[in-house]
Amino acid sequence: MEKSTTLELLITQRRSVKPANMSGRKIADHTVQHLLELADWAPTHGYTEPWYFVVYSGDKVKEFCAQHAALYKANTPPEKFLQGNYDKLLQHGEKASHVIVACMKRGDNPKIPEIEEVEAVACAVQNLLLAATAYDLASFWSTGGMTYSPALHQYLELGEADKVLGLLYLGYPGEELPAGRRIKPLTEKVKWVK
Repeated sequence: MEKSTTLELLITQRRSVKPANMSGRKIADHTVQHLLELADWAPTHGYTEPWYFVVYSGDKVKEFCAQHAALYKANTPPEKFLQGNYDKLLQHGEKASHVIVACMKRGDNPKIPEIEEVEAVACAVQNLLLAATAYDLASFWSTGGMTYSPALHQYLELGEADKVLGLLYLGYPGEELPAGRRIKPLTEKVKWVK
């Protein structure tokens, strides 16, 4: 298979699979380590390499999910608390094999804007998600729950300028992946200037 065809397949076959739709089958830690090694090749301005990943595996997956749910309960005003959201956060660890918290560790070079550090981490996450697709794994990039909250930031002991950019749930798909789709035609998203 040609390289461009392989790359095209990885990009077009990548799917978001929610943790509830994962099979519960465990991924070998060395496979996840390889995904992280590929994530590490993301583009980065000034070689700041701002991505920082906290990886939960084994029994620590359910433990993290329970603590995430507890953070939600403890830091959500009673009038905004939703039992369904709490239950979902708690149950995410039942079928996911690994949870990776994707963070941006802000470098000390003031010439590099924060947005470029965030973009670099997003590129690293995309590398990881495409690599997961190559391994026939299910993945889900979540920004729900307490992702952007000071409570999770503190829980992870991040620096003041650091940010949590999402929770990556990895596992094996529990069912056949759906066909891909785009809502808007590409012509509405591209302007050619010749």
